[in-house]
Amino acid sequence: MTFRPDSGSAKTPIIPHEKIDRAKVEAVNKAEHRSLYAAQKKIHPKRAKGTFRTIKWWVMIVTLGIYYFSPWIRWERGPGIPDQAILVDIANSRFYFFFIEIWPQEVYYITGLLVLAAIALFLVTSTAGRIWCGYTCPQTVWVDLFLVVERFFEGERNARIKLDKASWSSAKIFKKIAKHITWLVIAVLTGGAWVFYMNDAPTLMHQLIAFDAPLTTYFWILLLTFTTYLLGGFAREQVCTYMCPWPRIQAVMMDEDSLAVMYRSDRGEPRAPHKKNDTWDDRGDCIQCRQCVVVCPMGIDIRDGMQLECIQCSLCIDACDTVMEQIGRPKGLITYDSLANFERREKEEPEKIHIVRPRTLLYTIFMIVLGGSIIWGLTHRSNLEVNVLRDRNPLFVQLSSGDIRNGYTVKILNKTHDIRKFSLSITGLKNYDMRVVGVQEKTPEGMPIIEVDRDRLRSVKVYLSVHRENLPTPSIDFSITATDLDGTSVSNNATTFKGPNK
Repeated sequence: MTFRPDSGSAKTPIIPHEKIDRAKVEAVNKAEHRSLYAAQKKIHPKRAKGTFRTIKWWVMIVTLGIYYFSPWIRWERGPGIPDQAILVDIANSRFYFFFIEIWPQEVYYITGLLVLAAIALFLVTSTAGRIWCGYTCPQTVWVDLFLVVERFFEGERNARIKLDKASWSSAKIFKKIAKHITWLVIAVLTGGAWVFYMNDAPTLMHQLIAFDAPLTTYFWILLLTFTTYLLGGFAREQVCTYMCPWPRIQAVMMDEDSLAVMYRSDRGEPRAPHKKNDTWDDRGDCIQCRQCVVVCPMGIDIRDGMQLECIQCSLCIDACDTVMEQIGRPKGLITYDSLANFERREKEEPEKIHIVRPRTLLYTIFMIVLGGSIIWGLTHRSNLEVNVLRDRNPLFVQLSSGDIRNGYTVKILNKTHDIRKFSLSITGLKNYDMRVVGVQEKTPEGMPIIEVDRDRLRSVKVYLSVHRENLPTPSIDFSITATDLDGTSVSNNATTFKGPNK
C-alpha cells in the first residue's frame, strides 16, 4: 500500500488497482444502495372500530359526496348565463360559486381565500396537530376508499397477507382483477368529476358518452385517472412520507402545548405481555398486543414517539382503547396529548388543554381580519366597471376642418344578470364633438346610449374632436362618465385630451 501526501498531517491511502477486490466493492455498493433507497414494504392495515374510525367514515362520505356531486348542483342566473352552481368557466374567464361571481380582474379574492385557507391550516395544526392530514386530505380520503374496496375483495388484514404470499390461482386472479377494475372505475369517476367543474356537467356528460368532447378533456380525465389510481392504490403512505412537504413544515406551527396523537409512555412503560389474573404492580399498561401498529395506515409504531410519518388519523387510539376495555384498564393510553402535559405529570401538576396561546390568537386575528376583508369586498363591490384607454399612436389627428381629434377605447363591464343601458357624458372638456362607433341611440340631451348584455363586457370606440382654438394647452384633463339609465350605477374615469404644442 502506498500513500499520497495531503494538505495536512493525515495521509490518504491509495490502493493499487491490481489489489482491488471487485466482489467486495460491489457488495459494499449494493449495501449502501439498499440503505439509501429502501424498497417499499406493503402495508396491510387492519380495520379499526371506534369513535375516531366512525368520524373518519363520515368525513369520507361527506367530502367525497361534495366532490362528486357538486358539479351537478344547478343555480339559476338568467338566460345566457351558466346555471351550474360551482363552475370554473375558462372560456369566459369567470368563476361561479352559487351567488358569487369572480371575474379575472378580481383574482385577488381567490388569492385571499387561499391565504385564508393556509392560515386556517396553521391554526388547526398549532391547536391539534395534523388533523387535516388524518381526516380531510384528499390522499387520506381516497386511500381510505381504496382500502374499502381492497377489504371487500381480498378480506381483512390476515387474509390479504395470506393472499399476497399465495401462489397464483384462479381465485387470486379474480380477486386481484376485480379490485383493480373497481379502483380504475373510482379513478375515472374522480378524474371526470374534476373536469366537470370546468364545464357544464350535463352537456359534457353527453359529449363524453357520444365521444364528441374535446381531446383536451379526455387527456385530463386520463391523467387524473392515472394519478388517482397510482397514488391511492400503490403509493399511499409514500405520498405522505416523501412527496408531501407538510410533515416537514408542521413542526414550525406546533409547540409544547399543541395536541397530537401520543403514546403515554409514563403510563405504559415498562411494557410486557399480560395474562389474566396477573398483577399490574411494577409494570405499565401496554401489553405488547401491537394492535396500534397493525391498524396504522402508515405502518409505524406510535410508541416510538412523534414521527414524521404519523398523519394522526387516531386509529391507534381506537385500537388501544378497545384493548384497554377488554383487559379492564383505563382508556387513553394512546390519546391526544401535549408535550407540556408530560412535564406536568412529572411534576405532579394537573393536566390541562392550553388552546388559547399567542400563536393561536395571532392566527385567529389574521383569519378574522382577512375573512372580514373578503366579505366586505364582496358585499360592497360595484356591479359596473368602466375602463378608458386613450389611443397613443397617434396621440391626436388634425382634421381638414382644423379640429383636433383623439380616440378612446371605452370598456364597460356589466356584472349583473340583466341587460343594461349606459349613457356616456364628458366633464371638463368644452366645445367638443363626440362620436361613438356603431352606436346610434341617444338620450334627449344627445348623449350616446350603449347597451351591454347581461354578464358581459362591451368595448366601444369613442372619438372626441375639439377645435384647435379651444385648446388652451397641449394637454387637458377631463373625465368620461358612464351612467346607468336607471340611475343605480355611475363610473367616472379620468383621462386626457392631447393636442399640438402652440
